[in-house]
Amino acid sequence: MRVLGIETSCDETGVAVYDSEQGLMAHALHSQVDAHAVYGGVVPEIASRDHIRKLSPLVDQALAESGSAAGQIDGVAYTAGPGLMGALLVGASFGRSLAWAWDVPAVGVHHMEGHLLAPLLESPAPDFPFLALLVSGGHSMLVAVHGLGRYQTLGQSIDDAAGEAFDKTAKLLGLPYPGGPALAKLAEDGDPGHFNFPRPLTRRPGLDFSFSGLKTAVAYALRDSEERPGLKADMARDFEDAVVETLTLKCRRALKQTGLDRLVVAGGVGANQRLRDRLGEMAREQSVDLHFPRLEFCTDNGAMIAFAGYCRLQGGESLTPEISARARWPLDELLPPAA
Repeated sequence: MRVLGIETSCDETGVAVYDSEQGLMAHALHSQVDAHAVYGGVVPEIASRDHIRKLSPLVDQALAESGSAAGQIDGVAYTAGPGLMGALLVGASFGRSLAWAWDVPAVGVHHMEGHLLAPLLESPAPDFPFLALLVSGGHSMLVAVHGLGRYQTLGQSIDDAAGEAFDKTAKLLGLPYPGGPALAKLAEDGDPGHFNFPRPLTRRPGLDFSFSGLKTAVAYALRDSEERPGLKADMARDFEDAVVETLTLKCRRALKQTGLDRLVVAGGVGANQRLRDRLGEMAREQSVDLHFPRLEFCTDNGAMIAFAGYCRLQGGESLTPEISARARWPLDELLPPAA
């Protein structure tokens, strides 16, 4: 089975072709960072219009790179939610129309399921069940993954997600958009231990996340500190350490609670090198099998949607001709394919 995947949930247009025998055959990605940088964040209308401009050429590119003619595509998968409604509708309309024109089934993929399954594109791929840490600009979640569509949310953001806190803190420090990578780069020049930032919700039981207070702590420290060389780099380093230590502690706690010995990390913050290093240390200490997707598949991409769509289509799932998308879509509402 060969599946075309389309991702347009926010500010990146991704298209990929996945084949059940040959694996990932092609993936193309267009980032809208430059279009939104002048505004300091994603502007939904600009995002939707840019998806409209870029989607068709990217589909042509992915088909050409994979050597696929329209008649060789057996199904179309697109991100149906959650995300920006206008952006989702661009991909849903385009994907569903292609499927209708090609007379193949279409399936709407949950964006978070795409991230959860992205590490399965790697070799070796993790076996079910596993614990997943999903950390991105909009989500921080710990999920017990027992199989396709069998997800148990153990903990999640109650306010700012980790990636959102990175971006907001970067803005406080005067760093350019997108803030997360810029802050991580600045932190490389910082010395740890100058600021006693909190590790939110680590002194109480549970697996939920809260990073809004950490961002506020940085704002107060910045207000009350005297300007000196290296101040912002030290502040970035201590902020990053606080986030990484919090995520690591919660993973350790979740592994103990579930008894699982496999940990999968996905989402944009999963590209953070300090987080990768710290989780790697923890995994070695506890004999945990740790899996990351390659860096290019941590952020939003068409490959994860093509693969998740393949899994759903292979299970016999497909959509009726109506075009549907959901800006909000709880992960726990997903079910395994009927087949």
